[in-house]
Amino acid sequence: MRVEKKARRKKQKMWILGKTKAGMRRLKGMEVEKVKRYLESSATIDGDKLPLRFFERLIMHGLRVELIETNRLVCSFKVTPRLLNEGNYLHSGAVATFLDLVSSAAIYTAGGTFVGTSVEINISFMDAAYADEDIEIEAKALHVGKAVAVLSVEFRKKSTGKIIAQGRHTKYLPLPSKM
Repeated sequence: MRVEKKARRKKQKMWILGKTKAGMRRLKGMEVEKVKRYLESSATIDGDKLPLRFFERLIMHGLRVELIETNRLVCSFKVTPRLLNEGNYLHSGAVATFLDLVSSAAIYTAGGTFVGTSVEINISFMDAAYADEDIEIEAKALHVGKAVAVLSVEFRKKSTGKIIAQGRHTKYLPLPSKM
């Protein structure tokens, strides 16, 4: 009897989008409706009616360019409430967007003429940043060739110099058209 109960319970948990006795949809023991509510609750506006490149503008608003030199770009921003996640610290998606756009701009500091297409982005997070903290972003062009650019980025708290995130960005640079 005990083995039979375990088998029945296991079968219920493994149902894919099936109904359990409690009426909850489950996916390998997960409450699918809860996951769906979590993801869809923030999608309450009609994104198709937003201005072009709205997401980039939302994240980048308030970014200040501090220094531009060959192969190096330094920017800063203040962490505002719109950039916070549910835990009230800087959202990793905002960090990824800053990394993408600021490191892409660093391609121009190395003499590149196109910002290209991302091939790989990786980010390591070391600390959190909270509302009203000033953050410095330093992007370096490690290599800008004819077809590929490799960039590194560090995010630091301006007040302490402590690194909160480091990233690397590889971009494919399209060759100029001969037409």
